[in-house]
Amino acid sequence: MAHELEQKALADYLEDHNLKHTRQRAAILEVFLEATGHITGEEIYQRVKSKTPSIGYTTVYRTMKLLCEAGLASEQHFDDGVTRYEIEHEHHDHLVCVRCGKIVEFECQMIEAAQDEIVKRHGFRLLRHRHELYGHCPACRRKEKED
Repeated sequence: MAHELEQKALADYLEDHNLKHTRQRAAILEVFLEATGHITGEEIYQRVKSKTPSIGYTTVYRTMKLLCEAGLASEQHFDDGVTRYEIEHEHHDHLVCVRCGKIVEFECQMIEAAQDEIVKRHGFRLLRHRHELYGHCPACRRKEKED
């Protein structure tokens, strides 16, 4: 089975919290880990359902919440109101196209350094932050010029 480390991390989390390790949870984690980029709960549900037809919508959403709590996934809420999930990894920021919904992850040390300086200047202790830039991606801008 692919993603053995993540499956073990989920099993450990479930055991630590006296929760059952089910085939459905393992299948949902596997589908989530096979996804690239940001994926909605609905997309996860459709992909899992094609492999495990008996799975329910609620099971997918509850499992994704559990994966977030276990540190295997993180929830993203962009301006369109749709919850998306991504594999939990190093901090990064997002560019979001407001026309087609494309999401680009990026990292910028200059931005991080500026944020650190601002936090320090104002005496804050930073817990977390999100940096999202909204606009039109190159493909949408090209299409706009053609129309």
